[in-house]
Amino acid sequence: MSYKTTLIGAVEIGTSKITALIGEHAGRELTIIGRGECRSRGVIKGAVVDFKAASEATHAALEQAEREAGEKIDVVFLAQTGGHLEGFYNEAAVTVKAADNMIETGDVRTVSDLAKLRDLPFGRTVVHNIRRPFRVDGRLIPGSPVNLVGQRLEVGYWTVHGQEQRLADNMNVIRGFNLEVGELVLSSLAAGHMVTTAEDRQHGVLTIDIGAGTTDFALYRHGGPHTTGVLPVGGSHLTNDLSIGLRLTEPQAEKLKLRHGRATVQTKDKAQKVWLDGTFAIGDRQFSQQAIEQIVSARIVEILEVVRQKLGAAFSPETCAAGVVLTGGTAKLPGLTEVAARVFGVPAHLGESPVHVAENLRDPGYSTALGLLYYGITAQGDRAFPARRDGGFLSGLKRLFTHA
Repeated sequence: MSYKTTLIGAVEIGTSKITALIGEHAGRELTIIGRGECRSRGVIKGAVVDFKAASEATHAALEQAEREAGEKIDVVFLAQTGGHLEGFYNEAAVTVKAADNMIETGDVRTVSDLAKLRDLPFGRTVVHNIRRPFRVDGRLIPGSPVNLVGQRLEVGYWTVHGQEQRLADNMNVIRGFNLEVGELVLSSLAAGHMVTTAEDRQHGVLTIDIGAGTTDFALYRHGGPHTTGVLPVGGSHLTNDLSIGLRLTEPQAEKLKLRHGRATVQTKDKAQKVWLDGTFAIGDRQFSQQAIEQIVSARIVEILEVVRQKLGAAFSPETCAAGVVLTGGTAKLPGLTEVAARVFGVPAHLGESPVHVAENLRDPGYSTALGLLYYGITAQGDRAFPARRDGGFLSGLKRLFTHA
C-alpha cells in the first residue's frame, strides 16, 4: 500500500539557539530528515528585537536543515513564547433546544461560540482557543456531548492571546525565507506533548519548559490543557546572576554555571573552591562552590515559585497526580527535580522524548521543535500517525490543540 509523502517543517526561535527540523511523513511513520541549528541573535526573552539579525540566524538554520534533508519545504509550524502572551478563561451555558433534551450539533456550536465570544484589547490577537471538557447538567463529559440527554450544556475555553506586532515579527522572519507559517503553536503545548502521556494528562500533570530566556508552563487536567503561561525568565538569568554576584563576564559565568551550577545548595564547606577553567593558566581563578550553588538555587526557586503563583487556584497537588515534568535546556541542571518537588508538593522528573526519537534529538532542548513536527502531522488532517508505546502521545494531539 502506498502513502502520500508530506514534508513538515518546524522552527523554534529561541533566546540562545534557533532550531529548524524537517520531517517526512508517509503512512504511519514520521522520519526526521533534516536538522539545522544556529546561535540565536536579535532575540531577547523570546522576542525578536533585531529583525535583521534574527532573520539571518533563522535562515541559516533553515538552510542547514534543507541541505541535510535534500529537500525544500513550503510551510513551517512556528513555536511561540514570550512575556507578551497571556491567557484567560471564559465559559458559557445554553439550554438544550430539543423537546426530548437530546443534545445536537447546533447546541455544541452555539455554546462554543458563546464561550469564545470575548473582546480583546486593541493590538491583541488570539493564538489558541483551548477547549476544556463539556458539562451536561453539571456532569463532566470527556468527549463529544452530541446525542447525550440533558437540559443544560456548558463549556469553557482557555484563550491565549498575544501582541499582534510581536506575532507578526516572528512570522515575517519566516516569510523572509519565502516560506509560509502553517500555524503558530504555543511552545508550552508543543513541548508538553512530547514529554507527557495521555495517562499523565488525564491524571493531571504540570510541564515546565525552562529555556534560556523564558519559562513556559502548561497544566493538564482531564486529558487536555487547562492553563498555560510564560515567564520572561530562564537559564540566561542564572548566568547573569553569577556574572554580577561573582564579577565575571557572561561567557565565564555561563561556563561556571554549566560545570558547577546546582539548583540546590549541597556544599557545606564555605572554603571548598572550584576552578573557572581548571587549566591553572594565567587568568584561571577559584570560586566558592557554595556561593555558586546559593546564587543559582535562589533564582531557580524564584522561577518555580512564580510559576506556582501564576497558576493560582488552578493548581493543587490533589489534581496533579502525575506530578511535574521538566524540560528545556536548563532542565538538566542538577537538583532541579528535587526543588520542583518541594515547591509544588508533588513528584517531579526530567521529561523524556518518545523511544522512537533518535538519540541525537533526545536532549530536553529539542522537546519544543519535536512537538511542532507532530503537531504538523495532525494539521495535515491525517490521523494515521505513529503512537507512542505508552499509547498516549499522538492519539489526542489534534483534539488537545484544536481551536474549535
